[in-house]
Amino acid sequence: MTLNLKDQLQHKIDLKTKPHGALGQLESIALQLGLIQNTLSPKLEKPSLLVFAADHGLADEGVSPYPKEVTWQMVMNFCGGGAAINVFCKQNGIDLKVIDAGVDYDFPAELPITNAKIARGSRNMMNEPAMSLEECKLAMQRGAQFVKKEAEAGCNTIGFGEMGIGNTSPSSLLMHRFMKLPIEQCTGKGAGMTGDKLDHKTAILKAVSEKYNPQSALETLATFGGLEIAMMVGAILEARKLGMVILIDGFIATSATLTAIQFDESVRENCIFCHASEEQGHQLVLNFLQARPVLSLGMRLGEGSGAAVAFPVIRAAATFLNEMASFEDAGVSNKA
Repeated sequence: MTLNLKDQLQHKIDLKTKPHGALGQLESIALQLGLIQNTLSPKLEKPSLLVFAADHGLADEGVSPYPKEVTWQMVMNFCGGGAAINVFCKQNGIDLKVIDAGVDYDFPAELPITNAKIARGSRNMMNEPAMSLEECKLAMQRGAQFVKKEAEAGCNTIGFGEMGIGNTSPSSLLMHRFMKLPIEQCTGKGAGMTGDKLDHKTAILKAVSEKYNPQSALETLATFGGLEIAMMVGAILEARKLGMVILIDGFIATSATLTAIQFDESVRENCIFCHASEEQGHQLVLNFLQARPVLSLGMRLGEGSGAAVAFPVIRAAATFLNEMASFEDAGVSNKA
């Protein structure tokens, strides 16, 4: 009887010189990598991480403890190599690119940043939808183009990060709409909202949700999303289309993935969820997607930092599958 690829991969994993299942989650990651790449010997080539940055009009309503200016200031930090995502990517051999999807700032031309600015931030959802349908579609298209460019350069493993003051709010709204959960369960402290401030944030998001009734996935993303989130959605969809391994970061990236799945359910097959964020709501989305995160370190930074930190573990899964001896190779008995 000829085994299908999944059974062949599982057979290869089970015959390594170890007790059955002894490498735990590394074994399920190895199986997933083989299925994504349609091979018994998956390889992670030229890993890349794209950080999309944008501002949010809803930040004017006090949904973040930080002023909007922190978005462009942190992007400058990325460009200077001083942020967490810079040091983790450098440590783990991941190529990092910073993309201006819609920051309310004019960056100097000489900075190592890609200008893909669609608008100077999304609009204030208390007054109007975050984006027009045209802006949302354009953001998705540009996200896809960036992924295509990485694939053409030989990358088959890609992660996504984000920077945008206030962007846990659109992420909570998208989760609330697609999972049909009360907004209170979807709203967390973000960059540090607690007590009365968290209550205020929740009340704002509830008012925003009640204001609109979008029908399609595209309308929902345009109404409640953000330019960097829409760009990430397009990027995730394209990475799935190209058969890439997709490294999913924390709450915002997972909300973008949840959104991408509304456009194409098969996206889920290519996604490795890298960590469990401390942001309220993230574990609910992970459970909804039946995702078992690689790491649980109490992180809630964003930027793609969880994906970068988890990458060596994911690489270890491919390494054991390709390089570890089988019982037969090593002349070791695997019978009790």
